[in-house]
Amino acid sequence: MNTKQWYMEYKIHKNRPGLLGDIASLLGMLEVNILTINGVEDRTRGMLLQTDDDEKIELLGKMLAKVENISIVTLRPPRLTDILAVRHGRYIERDSDDRKTFRFTRDELGLLVDFLGELFKQEGNQTIGLRGMPRVGKTESIIAGSVCANKRWAFVSSTLLRQTVRSQLSEEELNPHNVFIIDGIVSTIRSNDKHYSLLQDIMAMPSTKVIEHPDIFVRESSFDYDVFDCIVELRNTPDEEITYENFTTAGLDGGF
Repeated sequence: MNTKQWYMEYKIHKNRPGLLGDIASLLGMLEVNILTINGVEDRTRGMLLQTDDDEKIELLGKMLAKVENISIVTLRPPRLTDILAVRHGRYIERDSDDRKTFRFTRDELGLLVDFLGELFKQEGNQTIGLRGMPRVGKTESIIAGSVCANKRWAFVSSTLLRQTVRSQLSEEELNPHNVFIIDGIVSTIRSNDKHYSLLQDIMAMPSTKVIEHPDIFVRESSFDYDVFDCIVELRNTPDEEITYENFTTAGLDGGF
């Protein structure tokens, strides 16, 4: 059988001495390896497990259901959010209505960079939208995520240092393994026909694209929200409102 990973999360009702040891011993007797373990949120513990026998996981779930002081919350093949929850000790917040929208605040930049890095490691065609107010750290997070994924990045449009509007990219930059960074305001409102033609070519490539200000990008282009595989929101504080009232009228040299 092939070795597979599983994510197990359980809620602790009474954290008695030796509880973790008992669970670890049970896993050891079943020859299920613990790859990573961490507390996840409050009084919940998450484990990334590995085994070559799915029946052992089924048996594990039944046995742990009989253990007092805990209750199994999750036992499944791991999702990206599960892996990051164990790694960072907390779950990424998701929009209750739109489950493909993930929310971060500026004090969670380490978690955001890790999240983006894991997304960038995935090969194939994916488009990620990144919402956020000016100077919150959007572009810097994309670059850091690219570094974590060991990927090169290419600016198609940007305001990181000054307004950048590319009309062509070099052969090296057009490598589909690169991460393409697009400013949705610059590319749709402050661009020209040559840039928009390049943009359409990039969007058609089987590669990773990250579009800052996705709402403006959709409003001012022929693309719609279906093009996005996920949306990331980055705020200075949890209650900060992301508004675009001054984005299209202000000068762009200050950076978005």
